[in-house]
Amino acid sequence: MNAFGRNFRVSIVGESHGPAVGVILDGVPAGLTLALEDFLVDIERRKGGTQKGTTPRKEDDLPIFQTGHFNGKATGAPLTILFENKNTRSGDYEKQRAVPRPGHADFVAHQKFGGFEDFRGGGHFSGRLTVGLVAAGVVAKKLLNANSLNADIKVKSTILEIGGEADLEKGLQKAIDAKDSIGGIVECRVEGLPIGLGEPFFDSIESLLAHAVFAIPAVRGIEFGTGFAAARMFGVEHNDAIENSTGKTTTNHAGGIVGGISNGNELVFRIAIKPTSSTPKEQTTLNWESGEKEIFSVKGRHDLCIALRVPVVLEAVTAMVLADLMMQAGQISRVLP
Repeated sequence: MNAFGRNFRVSIVGESHGPAVGVILDGVPAGLTLALEDFLVDIERRKGGTQKGTTPRKEDDLPIFQTGHFNGKATGAPLTILFENKNTRSGDYEKQRAVPRPGHADFVAHQKFGGFEDFRGGGHFSGRLTVGLVAAGVVAKKLLNANSLNADIKVKSTILEIGGEADLEKGLQKAIDAKDSIGGIVECRVEGLPIGLGEPFFDSIESLLAHAVFAIPAVRGIEFGTGFAAARMFGVEHNDAIENSTGKTTTNHAGGIVGGISNGNELVFRIAIKPTSSTPKEQTTLNWESGEKEIFSVKGRHDLCIALRVPVVLEAVTAMVLADLMMQAGQISRVLP
């Protein structure tokens, strides 16, 4: 089913070239103030067309509150937020219907849904739907600091490297020179989390974050704290010594999580983003009408490096998970003053 969360439940709706995409949020506390302006900064960060290496497709992406919103506040009913699709070129995809794009969901979607799927622009599998995740993240970020008992919680993601280069421009230029797409690594850090969030084993913070993170198209890996480097360390080196009763540790190899539970230190994790599947390079694929393999080149408007647009989406899914856990722990009220 297309829903995530228990107390703060998120459902993504729409298709890339349909009338709209958006999100339905169940469990948003009544009384939470929500205005169009709250969404503009993060929505702008997600947009393509404004930075080198991103798709030239531009959408206004102004949130439309359809349900659960009245007089500028959440009503406590399911909150529906939509974003219209106005700048589409569906003909780019009609021409290549019989030729599934390597790396995309075209083939598996066709098999799973019997040919009834909306294939335009990737349909429901498109990265376009992450605008709904970002909207959910805006609401979740507000919830994290909605009560006075909460600390000042900050969720921040940054790109660490593109194409193996810490110099992002250099990494991006590698793709431009190769006339190909390229991947990257994005890190997320959360400050101010209380101790005790997480429900081992299956609802540990790592389990839930990994679950949510892999809903972001193009994610191929995740690591917490020192991650895979821990496999090359001794135990005494990796263990984080506790300094005081607040749980502060001398090092943070665990990334702020021990036993699946937040330990009061900074939450730190990284994700690997694959190269954009849509590349102008010629590839070989199957034509399912003729049954023959043929040379194929992707047409349309695409990101050179998806990682450039991921940080705000990563912040969003992280905030979603944390808001859900804090509601479960009773640290976010059902009705806000």
